[in-house]
Amino acid sequence: MTPRRTAVAIVLFLSTASLAAPSTQPVSSSDDEYTPETLAAIDRGLAWLAAHQSDDGSYGAGSQYGRHVGITGLAGIAFIADGDLPGRGRYAKNVQRCLDFILKSTAEQSGLVAAETSYGPMYGHGFATLFLAEMYGAAPNPDLREKLRKAILLIVRTQNDQGGWRYHPVKADADISVTICQIMALRAARNVGIDVPKSTIDRAIRYVRDSQNPDGGFRYMLDSPGSMFARSAAGVAALFYAGIYEGRDIERGVAYLEKFTPGKSQEQTHFYYGHYYAVQAMHFAGGAHWRAWWPAIRDDLISKQAADGSWNGEGGTEYGTAMALIVLQLPNNLLPIFQK
Repeated sequence: MTPRRTAVAIVLFLSTASLAAPSTQPVSSSDDEYTPETLAAIDRGLAWLAAHQSDDGSYGAGSQYGRHVGITGLAGIAFIADGDLPGRGRYAKNVQRCLDFILKSTAEQSGLVAAETSYGPMYGHGFATLFLAEMYGAAPNPDLREKLRKAILLIVRTQNDQGGWRYHPVKADADISVTICQIMALRAARNVGIDVPKSTIDRAIRYVRDSQNPDGGFRYMLDSPGSMFARSAAGVAALFYAGIYEGRDIERGVAYLEKFTPGKSQEQTHFYYGHYYAVQAMHFAGGAHWRAWWPAIRDDLISKQAADGSWNGEGGTEYGTAMALIVLQLPNNLLPIFQK
């Protein structure tokens, strides 16, 4: 890890350690994890992302989704992964503007975090709430805590009878993709001292386990067949975030994901979304799983970067760039939610 990244790792870890759930200390990345090409790609990507933030602090205006709290939250997480916080770091102002936009987009009564888009608001709510939790852990303040608390309460009260969530904040059906967004938000909030009922987590994990197929992959909904890479990566990551680090479910899930190691498989459906979760799953799996996966996805992402520093993902260029940067910066261990 470079001296600058080592310094910000220490600062961020000390600022969140007293609030986080029990975990190991961040592990410094090795020289072969961060090649000069990787660092250059990250720097170009962050510069592009900073330059394309809207005046109101949002991201996504140029995509099909409009100004989007989820994409804004992911961009904010990408900056935090570099070691930037309000008042600290080269992209401090960008992080602050992301936070301001998301706080302004949080409904006072319901706690729903949403902006222009009305399609699938729980996706945006989950990613935005995750960002709020990571921000609160690093720089707590009463207003942020209250907005985060209300956002979490909305997740808790809209969990359906199966244990999951879907596109809208109502107790209706559920799918694995939206559910994992909420599980990550709940885990991050719990880590920073926000009350999360154990029964909510227990039901969510039961839903995830019920979604696993015999081949180790995960179905989209409980009554739909078939496994696919992106949702299976989300399913395995959800189990790890629930504190399930070993057992048959994990073994089968990791083995399924390894069929899609970059370079082995050409599946591109929801590429950035899938690898956002897959890199987390392999980070938790560790050992030989991580040693094989990391250089493959690192080099694949570098090869996909455009000359201007961006990545074009399924949700637009700002979305793809934020997701790629989160993946490439995961070994920094600066985000508590990604620490083992």
